[in-house]
Amino acid sequence: MTTVFDAADIDAESRFWAGVLGGSVEATDDDWRAVRVDGANPVSVQLAPDHVPPQWPHGNPQQAHLDLWVEDVAAAHEQVMSVGAALLQEAQHPEEDEDFQVYASPAGHPFCLCFSRTAP
Repeated sequence: MTTVFDAADIDAESRFWAGVLGGSVEATDDDWRAVRVDGANPVSVQLAPDHVPPQWPHGNPQQAHLDLWVEDVAAAHEQVMSVGAALLQEAQHPEEDEDFQVYASPAGHPFCLCFSRTAP
């Protein structure tokens, strides 16, 4: 199973997800890129020349998003920002154990870094 993201620039979007997930990009044809992580293909990117990025939280609707659970949100934040993410919303629930921050990929696809404040 793979999650497929549409993008007008499939090279930028696939490099982004490879950077986030610690993988590499395999160009299978002109319209498709597979992101490989430890032999698996968790994410792919499909060419959509007319792709309109979702606008979070209002505007063009998102079709799906990923929740990525991380142990060190500060390190994960630095990693995703270094490969081209945009921070859309900082953590909003400082009194709760579990929280999340919302980001967008280069093609505008929202995703969350989810974390626990009490994780070992």
